Amino acid sequence: MARRVKGRGAGFWLAVALLMVAVQAAVLHAMGQPAVCACGHVRLWQGDVIGPENSQQITDWYTPSHVIHGFLLYALAQLVLRRRPLAARLALAVAIEVAWELIENSPPVIARYRQQALAQGYVGDSILNSVVDTVAMAAGFLLARLVPVGATVGLAIAMEVAVAWAIRDNLTLNVVQFIHPIEAVSRWQTGP
Repeated sequence: MARRVKGRGAGFWLAVALLMVAVQAAVLHAMGQPAVCACGHVRLWQGDVIGPENSQQITDWYTPSHVIHGFLLYALAQLVLRRRPLAARLALAVAIEVAWELIENSPPVIARYRQQALAQGYVGDSILNSVVDTVAMAAGFLLARLVPVGATVGLAIAMEVAVAWAIRDNLTLNVVQFIHPIEAVSRWQTGP
């Protein structure tokens, strides 16, 4: 069985990845997440991190964090699945990102996020935003494949710094504040 799966072509693995994204959308729908922003319009970009449309539109300030997920998942796949085809490694990365998105949009995690300074009104992602987050991860994964490691690391650091400067949050701060909130960080995030 393993030999047959190993021999699957890129088309098979890409179909598996697309199926997982369809499952992601279906599960989010079943969990009660809206397909698109309840505001009634769809925008390419939502820049108001504390507004009601954050995580509801196509992209927002948290989209770069999903690109960084792609960088990290590419590195992980290189470490543990180097001999597997790129499409198989991408399918695994999509599976991990889909799981992340489903957990991130579960009621207990949404409630936990609301305890953070910048996420007090957070209601989870729209299905559109969540699916685009997964696409952003895939783009990051493929970008990490194309550019040197140093450039990938530099780009990740640049994105983290730029987002922290713009909204006083980023992937690193989001994870730290979720796991163990630091009062000084919370004060800085809500400061003038």
